[in-house]
Amino acid sequence: MENDELTNKLHINKRKSPDCERLSAPPLSSRGGDGNPKESSPFINSSDVEKSQQYDGKNMALFEEEMDTSPMVSSLLSSLANYSNLPQGSKEHEEAENNEEAPKKPVKAPSMGTLMGVYFPCLQNIFGVILFLRMTWVVGVGGVMGSFIIVLICCSTTMLTAISMSAIATNGVVPAGGSYYMISRSLGPEFGGAVGICFYLGTTFAGAMYILGCIEILLIYIVPQAAIFKLEGLEGPEVEAALLNNMRVYGTCVLSLMVLVVFVGVKYVNKLALVFLACVILSILAVYGGVIKTAFDPPDFPICILGNRTLVWKGFDVCAKVLERENGTVTTKLWRIFCDSEFLNATCDEYFANNNVSSIQGIPGVASGILAENIFGNYMDKGVILEKQGVPSVADPDAPPVNTNRYVQSDITSFFTLLVGIYFPSVTGIMAGSNRSGDLRDAQKSIPIGTIMAISTTSFVYMSSVFLFGACIEGVVLRDKFGEAVNGNLVIGTLAWPSPWVIVIGSFFSTCGAGLQSLTGAPRLLQAIARDGIVPFLRVFGHGKANGEPTWALLLTACICESGILIASLDAVAPILSMFFLMCYMFVNLACALQTLLRTPNWRPRFKFYHWSLSFLGMSLCLSLMFICSWYYAIVAMVIASCIYKYIEFRGAEKEWGDGIRGLSLSAARFALMRLEEGPPHTKNWRPQLLVLVSVDGEQNVEQPRLLSLTNQLKAGKGLTIVGTALEGTLLNNYPQSQQAEQSLRKTMEAEKVKGFCQVVTSSNLRDATSHLVQAGGLGGLQHNTVLVSWPPNWKQAEDHRTWRNFIELVRETTSAHLALLVPKNISAYPSNGERFGEGHIDVWWIVHDGGMLMLLPFLLRQHKVWRKCKMRIFTVAQMDDNSIQMKKDLTTFLYHLRIDAQVEVVEMHDSDISAYTYEKTLVMEQRSQILKQINLTKNEREREIQSITDFSRGSIRRKNQGGAAAAAAATAGPQLSVTEEQPGVSEEEKPEEEVQLIHDKNPTPTSPQSPVEQAQTPGDKVHMTWTQKFGGDKGKPPGATTPEVIKDIFNMKPEWENLNQSNVRRMHTALRLNGVILKKSQDAKLVLLNMPGPPRNRTGDENYMEFLEVLTEGLNRVLLVRGGGREVITIYS
Repeated sequence: MENDELTNKLHINKRKSPDCERLSAPPLSSRGGDGNPKESSPFINSSDVEKSQQYDGKNMALFEEEMDTSPMVSSLLSSLANYSNLPQGSKEHEEAENNEEAPKKPVKAPSMGTLMGVYFPCLQNIFGVILFLRMTWVVGVGGVMGSFIIVLICCSTTMLTAISMSAIATNGVVPAGGSYYMISRSLGPEFGGAVGICFYLGTTFAGAMYILGCIEILLIYIVPQAAIFKLEGLEGPEVEAALLNNMRVYGTCVLSLMVLVVFVGVKYVNKLALVFLACVILSILAVYGGVIKTAFDPPDFPICILGNRTLVWKGFDVCAKVLERENGTVTTKLWRIFCDSEFLNATCDEYFANNNVSSIQGIPGVASGILAENIFGNYMDKGVILEKQGVPSVADPDAPPVNTNRYVQSDITSFFTLLVGIYFPSVTGIMAGSNRSGDLRDAQKSIPIGTIMAISTTSFVYMSSVFLFGACIEGVVLRDKFGEAVNGNLVIGTLAWPSPWVIVIGSFFSTCGAGLQSLTGAPRLLQAIARDGIVPFLRVFGHGKANGEPTWALLLTACICESGILIASLDAVAPILSMFFLMCYMFVNLACALQTLLRTPNWRPRFKFYHWSLSFLGMSLCLSLMFICSWYYAIVAMVIASCIYKYIEFRGAEKEWGDGIRGLSLSAARFALMRLEEGPPHTKNWRPQLLVLVSVDGEQNVEQPRLLSLTNQLKAGKGLTIVGTALEGTLLNNYPQSQQAEQSLRKTMEAEKVKGFCQVVTSSNLRDATSHLVQAGGLGGLQHNTVLVSWPPNWKQAEDHRTWRNFIELVRETTSAHLALLVPKNISAYPSNGERFGEGHIDVWWIVHDGGMLMLLPFLLRQHKVWRKCKMRIFTVAQMDDNSIQMKKDLTTFLYHLRIDAQVEVVEMHDSDISAYTYEKTLVMEQRSQILKQINLTKNEREREIQSITDFSRGSIRRKNQGGAAAAAAATAGPQLSVTEEQPGVSEEEKPEEEVQLIHDKNPTPTSPQSPVEQAQTPGDKVHMTWTQKFGGDKGKPPGATTPEVIKDIFNMKPEWENLNQSNVRRMHTALRLNGVILKKSQDAKLVLLNMPGPPRNRTGDENYMEFLEVLTEGLNRVLLVRGGGREVITIYS
């Protein structure tokens, strides 16, 4: 009981603790190390200090070692339950919460429901200027049938988009940010940034459209006398120019006023939103009330018709030519408009004189049957006079029209697609609910219900309006855009009850409110994009006032909005914003379809009434509507989005948001890999898929960066590149080193501009690790077919034999796996990517056919700017029985068919006797191998042995160069280790004498290499003898040349040449002769490509194989040894 009481007290104290009161949910975003926002969550690796305290107690001792990384479920659930989703919108701008000195107010939980949070905001944004200013004109021009099709297509598009949006919005918690957040987190930063900016531009141009609508209502229907540029007395284009100039002047003034209001008091804009919404709803109810009233009491709005032409009701009061008075017939004001005097004998307009004036009812009422006349469209060209169908008219077709400003004319050329572009903005605004997701009590429930309800309501209003307008209003009045035939009244206002002023005033305030809302929302959207850091040049717009107000973003928005106002035509601005909204909606549908088809594990929306086919249908409708509205605007919008996409891709910040595009990439990659599995590539499609094996030092830095430079120069053929390295040890103990090596590989690849993948393998020994890399590199059909590895530079001086043995095993493995092998020798002498060869040759020594690798590699190298100016030469070797002239012709023809430009030369190598120097080199090589196998040398002794052989080898090389016939009689000089290249800068003059340290057994009994047991028994009984060869003796005899008797005296043995392995002698003979020919022809070449001989089948002569290759390439600066993979890689066929 006491323990329970103590526990209860602890719980009570903990609840009362001020620290616990300050515990709140993790913030929506926190700053990463790069200064960019990064999303946080209440899950694993969250940085709450108090988590460590939640492991106190003995019940969870089993998990106490993981307390730093894995939270308790109880604390996790507490964090999730308190996870607040506050908007980055108006509230945090109204309350300067960023002021740390002031005490922070307690955060209020979101409390808005479906009606106030989603339904009414969507209604306010969807109903707008087009409904009041252009809807009747769309019905009149397009007809009831055509207008209904337009409304149906546009409303279907928004409904399908709302379904997709509902699925995305209910797939987890949606922070404030609306459509931009949904698209960017679903399709990735590239698409998110591109579509987010397009949505921002659409919202900005929507503000311009609302302002233009506001000015149109003000100057045409409320106070037309306020126009700065007067319209009286103007005709044709002058009237249009004056009207547009008025729009520009007043639009700029209104925009400046609205920007000032948004900058100073954004909270008043949000509080007046309900007032503006009430104006919209009252106006629509007034229209419906007027429609009902026309059924039994149509309003009196007469229209004056001259012949069949509709007159502008302005400047006259009676629709008649003359009136009968008691004192006779008097003319009317209409007479004076068309005639030169008020008398009956005045000269009048010909058309006026030949036609009668009639008056018809502009609003005949819903029961009049006028619907039948308005069922079909009546498209017109610009400047055409509106004519009443079915009324007789007498006109001279050849006579030019006069007094045209007295008739109602079409101000633009109308066609179906134009109507779609002008009407579509009236169905936008469906994102208003998702934009307020942070204010919603239950966003996942409210967004789908509220948005779909709002679209259903507005769609019903629009569709019913099409039929009601067509059934109540005369056709010429419907086609009268500015209400000139009804005494300058707003056409939809003539239908309203109780007065047209209800619509005029209501539409004026609603357009003002919508403009303010656009200027409020667009800067915040731009600020959200800028703060995400995905578009570098927009980062300046992420800053603002102390309370977070986006000052710079508001300034940019005002400038873009001003460009829309300078266009000055509502009909020209509407298609522009239609493009941007349609693009945004298209990508919302694409995001939903992709997530559904890819079956992303995280795709679990609560909204179940969606399907990928509906999303694809919505996406197709959006794309079609873009080109229907205006194909050139659509192309411009796509170009803008594409440029932003590519900019973000190349310059933008890297973000990982778990987007669907990454899932799409994985699916596409899987599909492509499965296709590659169907069979090996055709020879025409063969390209080197490189596995580059590099080594790293103790600090995990790449030791041969020039190997990656060569990789970059070879990758003109594109294809796959895997850069791998091997580490010795176990992954458990060496994982940090493995990660460090991987980072080092990435940095080096980036520095050398190598595009590919890196892989680090850790194994108990380097041999196995390299083997694992060769076997397991790549995936499926996308595997390497070529291994690029550097020649082991210091294989002779290595403390152990593993370096060159690993190299030879790698050669065997690549041969066994049918992989091509490229071995650059002296890699440090290869050019970097910044170097340029102005001239020179790439020499190919084609000795055996290996599938054409030797032909293909120079072609690929010459695609790179380093080797571009080098010429290609191909040498081949002719034996005694070969026809060298015919070989040259055949090779030239072969290269012609391969479309490769190269010089051809056939080198003749006749059979010759094996020289004494060859026997000497072979004997040195074999005895070196035997000694290294049979004698366990200490480290110091081995170093001296290597040095002695190195020194003697230099003397052997000089004997070869200086000796003539005397060298044939020379014999070998003892069991030296190897022959190496003379170090540069060391000449005979500088080094007048050579010392050779020889190892000799103390036992005077003659021993042979075939008795390793006796030698192994006394490894320590050795003496060191130094033999000095003086230069300057007989010029005909090479320095250092000895006789067999001398060797016998030194080693107490008789080394007969007949005991040498004849296969080794032949191979040494070939290597020496080929090396001499190559040096003669290609010593000045920038690069020599050479067939790489295969290693011996038995492993007893591995060290001899390295010596053969060393002799073969001796004296050459840059050599690329090439070994084919056993298949043809180049073809003459197209």
